[in-house]
Amino acid sequence: MNATGQEIRQTTSKTARMGARIEALSEHGIRLSIVIVLLWIGAMKFTAYEAGAIEGLVASSPLSSWLYGLFSLQGASNVIGSIEIAVAALLLAGFANRTSAILGALGAIATFAITLSFLFTAPGWEPSLGGFPTLSVVPGQFLLKDVVLLIAAISLLGNALSRDR
Repeated sequence: MNATGQEIRQTTSKTARMGARIEALSEHGIRLSIVIVLLWIGAMKFTAYEAGAIEGLVASSPLSSWLYGLFSLQGASNVIGSIEIAVAALLLAGFANRTSAILGALGAIATFAITLSFLFTAPGWEPSLGGFPTLSVVPGQFLLKDVVLLIAAISLLGNALSRDR
C-alpha cells in the first residue's frame, strides 16, 4: 500500500505539531531546571560549608578574587549566592515577562561563563594521570557541567529574544 500525498502531509503536519509542543515544553523545562540549580546552589552559598568549598575557586580567578578584598569569606559567598538567587528569580519571572527572561538568561550566561572559567584558573588537572586533559573530580569534573548549563542559558536567551512578549 502506497501512502497518498495527503496522508504524507497529514503525518508530517502531526509530527511538526508534536515537535513544536515538545520544543515548548523543553524550553520551560530548561528554564525551570536552571532556576532550581541557581536557587539551590545560591542558597547553599549562605552556609559556612559552601563558603569554604568555593574559596579556592573564587580566590584563583581574576574575575572573582577581588571579592575577598571587599568582603569576608562568608560575605563574598553571600554576594555570589545573592546574585545566583536574583538570576533565578529573573528566570522564573521570565515565564511571564520577556524582559525578565532576557535579563535572567544574560545573568545565567554570565554566571556559568565565570564558573566555567575556573577550569582554567583553578588547579583542575589530575597529575597522577598525566595532567591535561584528564580532569580531577574536584574542581575539574565538577565544573565541566557548566558547559551544558552555559549553552542552555544561551538557548533561553535566544528563545526570549524571539518572543513577542
